[in-house]
Amino acid sequence: MDSATTAPARDGSWVRENIFLGMTSGEYLRSLWTPFNVVAAAILAVGVPLFLYRFYAGLGAVTNLSQTQPWGLWIGFDMMTGIALAAGGFTIGATVEIFGLEDYHPIERPAILTGFLGYMLAIIGLIADLGKPWNMVGIFSQNGTQSVLFEVAWCVCCYASVLSLEFAVPLFEWLGWERFYRPLKKILLALTVLSVMFSTMHQSALGSLFIIAPGRLHPLWYSESMFLFFFLSAVIAGISMVIVESAISHKIFASQFRGHHMDADALTVGLGKAGAVVMFAYFFLKLQGVVDNHAIEYIGKGFYGKWWFVEMLGFVLVPSLLYAWGARNRRADVVRIAGVLAVLGVVLNRVNISMVVFNWNQPVRYVPSWMEFAVSLALVTAGVLAFRWIVNRMPVFHELEESSHAGH
Repeated sequence: MDSATTAPARDGSWVRENIFLGMTSGEYLRSLWTPFNVVAAAILAVGVPLFLYRFYAGLGAVTNLSQTQPWGLWIGFDMMTGIALAAGGFTIGATVEIFGLEDYHPIERPAILTGFLGYMLAIIGLIADLGKPWNMVGIFSQNGTQSVLFEVAWCVCCYASVLSLEFAVPLFEWLGWERFYRPLKKILLALTVLSVMFSTMHQSALGSLFIIAPGRLHPLWYSESMFLFFFLSAVIAGISMVIVESAISHKIFASQFRGHHMDADALTVGLGKAGAVVMFAYFFLKLQGVVDNHAIEYIGKGFYGKWWFVEMLGFVLVPSLLYAWGARNRRADVVRIAGVLAVLGVVLNRVNISMVVFNWNQPVRYVPSWMEFAVSLALVTAGVLAFRWIVNRMPVFHELEESSHAGH
């Protein structure tokens, strides 16, 4: 299958043709006939037509959105969750390029690729959710500086552009366009600074969207510090996604790492230390938010009080303790388990805030339609397939010039 890749040549060149060198077209097509590819094709066969049908028939024909609930799964999961899980790009980029921790350089490019794909798919999901997506061009001609959404839109556009330039380095190496990728390598530090700036602004601005809706959000989740919570949880998601993604990549793309000197367990443990620190800070700041909002009385009462316990204890406190224990005892397997729980916790938090506890006191509750789920699943599947296709062909896990870290 696609994961059977060819390791890069030691002379610094990169094979740009199909990875199945020597295969006939028939053999190549048969190699694609795998259970994963069959399931992925079935998901796309359902989700892509529904995505297009949404633009033909309108939001009402595909979604269960209403005037009371103007945003749902496509915003809560595709946009808010997707952007948070793509935060590994600026997190690892800052670790390597700004703080100079070169040990993490081998996982910088996969993190940037994940961030790039995450943002592209989040933008596609946003286009599907907007009633009139063609009006998006208005942000470039109108003055909306007092609008939080205006800031989010501009920062997402700017950061997506920066990620495109960062991703262009392995793309141009694959194409052999030396005149393009060498200048980009020289300005990679500047691009990383811009990525940190834009990410910090829009990750926190997403949280600010809910500050203006205190009556719609359950008191246990509402806080005037939500901008800080969203930023910290994005950092947690970035670190945790890199841990999970690295573990999966080392199994699926094992041949990419042959002859590549990288202590994956040591890197995982190092990320676990950072994850523990950020998650503990996030946990106690969230508790402080409950106190400041005078919402202690809601803890443990009713469905929402118990659900808050599930999120905070099961997907914040537990993974933070596992991160700390695993890092202290150099148990990379425990750190990876913590990473999975932390990723699920960020997904749960975003879905809770945007759907489950939003309009919590309204008699009519929003439940996504099966078509909304199908489109979201198709976007995730497309992202996985794109990641696999790219890393099987482009120098993502290796650089074109492995002997020198020029420009970094």
